[in-house]
Amino acid sequence: MTLRIQSLVAQARFDSPLGPLTAAATEKGLAGLWFDGQAHHPGLLDAPANPRHPVLAKARRELAAYWKNADLKFEVALDLQGTDFQRKVWRALLKIRPGSTSTYAVVAARAGSPAAVRAAGAAIGRNPVSIIVPCHRVLGRDGSLTGYAGGLGRKQALLQREGAFFR
Repeated sequence: MTLRIQSLVAQARFDSPLGPLTAAATEKGLAGLWFDGQAHHPGLLDAPANPRHPVLAKARRELAAYWKNADLKFEVALDLQGTDFQRKVWRALLKIRPGSTSTYAVVAARAGSPAAVRAAGAAIGRNPVSIIVPCHRVLGRDGSLTGYAGGLGRKQALLQREGAFFR
């Protein structure tokens, strides 16, 4: 399934310590935040470049603060677009606090489908809002690093920045 983002009104490019990011917004909130070259990157977006759009400006400010203080709680409005199950999984990810980790099984259970561990893993892999929706905080059952659309090096760096334990 391809990610389809409806009603994009603006996009912007952000620099980060882990590489450039593309952010996209709808009138409702941040709909995308992708590292260059990450898996499931949507490619060119049909939205004007407007780094001053209120949602994108807030996302940029909050990300800048996150790089200085990984305990930051993001408050930018989100417009997460996907299936009902994907949105449930992504909302479950938002409950994993900085410095903490979870497993695919726990996320599946929190999304209301404890038997759907693989489907939860697929939804996590298609998370459209890197960092802010913290899919990097999900580890294998044994605490090991597992896949990350932005690359395992970035996942490890994000977890280290937040002080999370992993194998």
